[in-house]
Amino acid sequence: MEFNFLKFINSSTAGNDICDQVFRNEPEFHQLLYIEQKRSERSKRPFILMLLDVTGHIDNPQNGQILQSIKSVLSGCLRDTDMRGWYRAESLIGIIFTENQVLNEKVKKGLLRKIHGQLGLSLEPDDMKKIRIFLHVYPEEIDEGGKSNGLNNVFDPKSSPPKASSRKQNDLVKRCIDLSGSALALMIFSPVFIAIVAAVKMTSKGPVIFRQTRVGMHGQPFTFLKFRSMYIDRDENPHIDYIKKFINGKPAEPGGEGEEKDVFKLTKDPRITPVGRLIRKTSLDELPQLINVLKGEMSLVGPRPPLPYEFDLYDTWHKRRLRQVKPGITGLWQVHGRSSTTFDDMVRLDLKYVAERSLWMDIKILLKTPTAVISCKGAY
Repeated sequence: MEFNFLKFINSSTAGNDICDQVFRNEPEFHQLLYIEQKRSERSKRPFILMLLDVTGHIDNPQNGQILQSIKSVLSGCLRDTDMRGWYRAESLIGIIFTENQVLNEKVKKGLLRKIHGQLGLSLEPDDMKKIRIFLHVYPEEIDEGGKSNGLNNVFDPKSSPPKASSRKQNDLVKRCIDLSGSALALMIFSPVFIAIVAAVKMTSKGPVIFRQTRVGMHGQPFTFLKFRSMYIDRDENPHIDYIKKFINGKPAEPGGEGEEKDVFKLTKDPRITPVGRLIRKTSLDELPQLINVLKGEMSLVGPRPPLPYEFDLYDTWHKRRLRQVKPGITGLWQVHGRSSTTFDDMVRLDLKYVAERSLWMDIKILLKTPTAVISCKGAY
């Protein structure tokens, strides 16, 4: 198969000047990668991210000359629309092959073979052995069973060093707040825990704690904890139907007489026990998730973790809500709409949090959460 998205030509001295003009530094390349992801989500056309690991040449006295040769080759054999630069400064070179109609294994292997062959024309065999090449496809590859392989965090690289350092410090402080806050809440609410355990145990058969697989950060599954609010012989189909409607922007129930908004939540679910309806209304069924926070699977503030069958229905841009942050017990959605908010608007709120998150934002959300819980607005 010919790869019409590549124009392979011999490198030249003029090519060095061209490549110096278009070879991006790390922050610029990361910004281009972010923009290309958003473009791909809109156009539905995949792109390839190729990474060339050149760390084997870091201690090589001829490192500068070798890197210049690599840049020259890339300048000569890529389209003007293909973007190149430092994915990680002085160690990982990134290339974004944009706007591809079809990407299959044959195309990817051929692309690897072509790039490797062109580099081999300019570099010594020993120098070639020190270069490793990796290919990643966006949206993420689908396996033979039709399931996504998860969220590849290679598409969410760390930003420029100053910003990355600041983010790392904030994440450390956030984790300290999660640990201290969840431990304190467990102590304060321990009498409530005992009362709920007794109420659930005495009014319906089954375990007190409901365990369920949810999708966390980077698409990793974890065991999600709640107080059981449903009968044990429940049928999952009503919830699956509701999730499908919710993601497609259809209300679970139309707004009643005198109500302005539709309801994007099951409000008359026969699977819920009488005690379960009370602890759901007051959000007390969420208290065991404090244990998830202690274990590091969740945070006090963040997007809600979806069910696997919900995650499978996500569009590509929906998945960005789980790329960079842990799921949370509360978040912007919980304090700004809940069941009166469409799924797309919920995702937009989560993406707003991901983009603008800070310790001060977390504190404001935590302070607003009790009011949202006490009001029971949008809770069913």
